[in-house]
Amino acid sequence: MGEKKRKEDSKSEFVFSKKNYKFMFIGLACIALGFILMSGGGSDDPNVFNPDIFSWRRIRLAPTLILIGFGIQVYAILLNPDKE
Repeated sequence: MGEKKRKEDSKSEFVFSKKNYKFMFIGLACIALGFILMSGGGSDDPNVFNPDIFSWRRIRLAPTLILIGFGIQVYAILLNPDKE
């Protein structure tokens, strides 16, 4: 009798709500986009210098997007889904 009541009381609930997961996926998309923008720019020949590795997109934009994505992730974790 007591075991049945304990099972009813301990219903499985998700830790986060749909709103939290939505923000988490937005943050993951920002992080992924930042890493995609940071990739490339290498040279096929090691004796030739390619100045594209120092472009504005790789030095400023991509790390900023990654940091914004991590900020969104922290916000999604700390977001209270019950509060309106």
